[in-house]
Amino acid sequence: MSKDVIIVIPARYASTRFQGKPLAPLVGATGKSKSLIERSWITAMQVPSVAAVYIATDDARIAEAARGFGAEVLMTSDACVNGTERVADSLKDLSQLPDIVVNLQGDAPLTPHWFLTALIDEMRADVSVQMATPVLRCDGQTLSNFREDRRNDQVGGTTAVFDKTRDALYFSKEVIPYTDSDYADEAETPVFHHVGAYAYRPATLAEYVNWGEGPLEKLEGLEQLRFLERGVKVRCVEVDARGHVFWELNNPIDVERIEAVLQQRGEE
Repeated sequence: MSKDVIIVIPARYASTRFQGKPLAPLVGATGKSKSLIERSWITAMQVPSVAAVYIATDDARIAEAARGFGAEVLMTSDACVNGTERVADSLKDLSQLPDIVVNLQGDAPLTPHWFLTALIDEMRADVSVQMATPVLRCDGQTLSNFREDRRNDQVGGTTAVFDKTRDALYFSKEVIPYTDSDYADEAETPVFHHVGAYAYRPATLAEYVNWGEGPLEKLEGLEQLRFLERGVKVRCVEVDARGHVFWELNNPIDVERIEAVLQQRGEE
């Protein structure tokens, strides 16, 4: 097993939109309920050739639940303002730093494990890349969901635009680039959904904490914008969902959406 990669799942109990979100129960195809954080951990455990998977939290309730289903836990400061800061803080308890740190956000249990593998492969193939994140081309149905959420003043997901070298130009909770076209449910669109996962070099991750929150990051509520504001390129890695529906748990209404997918997949 390679020792150059670890996965860290940051999780916090407090949330403006969904208090206690990591412990929210999600019912699978067999009627069995597992928490959001456990289902995210199960995804991470499916990634091959990873030295370790950790859950990083400052909350005793999450830590207890995580240890209960067999996860390794790294306790962090309660001053972390986002998941990237929490991942950075969690590394203080490791005796040896890996070459690559993968952040799987704890609200994305439908993330296919090959999305994370694609990030790891990109970082290994190009040592100049300091940070990478997956993007997924939206089909018409996903774009329709995003638009509907915005009409209802809800955040349905984050979108990304990038240059010809696949380095990010911007990320937004608005739907970008703008298009007023109608698309069939299964049709490709020019909009890319940013998937909530990151891979970093530890040295760049350490710098991130020292920079402090940037104005665009604060406006959008998107942690990855801090890198762009400091001139650090963020490599966007296009991934293939292979027919899998991808959706994050951002709002209580998303529980029903995610449970439907779990049941459709036949996942326990």
